[in-house]
Amino acid sequence: MISILKKEFNSFFASPVAYLVIGVFLLVNGLFLWVFKDNFNILNAGFADLNSFFYLTPWLFLFLIPAITMKSFADEFSVGTIEILRTKPLSDWQIVMGKYFAALLLVSIALIPTLIYVYTIYDLGNPKGNLDMGTIIGSYFGLFFLASSYTSVSLFTSTLSKSQITAFILGICICFFLFYGFDALSDLSGTSNYYIKLLGFNEHFKSISRGVIDTRDLFYFISVSFFFLYITKKQLENE
Repeated sequence: MISILKKEFNSFFASPVAYLVIGVFLLVNGLFLWVFKDNFNILNAGFADLNSFFYLTPWLFLFLIPAITMKSFADEFSVGTIEILRTKPLSDWQIVMGKYFAALLLVSIALIPTLIYVYTIYDLGNPKGNLDMGTIIGSYFGLFFLASSYTSVSLFTSTLSKSQITAFILGICICFFLFYGFDALSDLSGTSNYYIKLLGFNEHFKSISRGVIDTRDLFYFISVSFFFLYITKKQLENE
């Protein structure tokens, strides 16, 4: 698994993929949070928090994570290298997990530079340090588990087609439905149904973002990730 992880991770930086993903993520966040004069601008909010960042990032991940994973298996199927990969002493689980952790590691690296936002808000607060660190730490944990689920979903969609564009679009659609779809279904029912919302990513992400790490939320994200990784492995076996 480690060999696949290294190969995949190095391939991200051997092409423009890693630089584009990290660059676009930081650029879009930077523009919305610090430059554009809109409701997301932290300097116009009047209080020291990063709610805008933690609202925007799940939506950016909807596009960036499928962009990272779209070639994971689609490219292997397209050029025929999946057969070469299978001749190596690696199980299907090791191949899947290696690609999964490589993509998740890249997303985690993209999040690291955003810690400068935490320092900036900490320094700008009045009084200095007037910041709810519990909520911020919880929100970063929430982003990590959300990224984990997005990655597993998008990795699965990359096994469904030899076309990277198809895998990309399917990844966006499924991730969007799992993040926001159940909220929309709940609202359409006329009265907001909490139990329908619990089926989706957003409610569990918001729960962790409050700064309380609930094992039910962790179990939910881990279960979703495992389920999509499992069906990715089964799909790989059928190819």
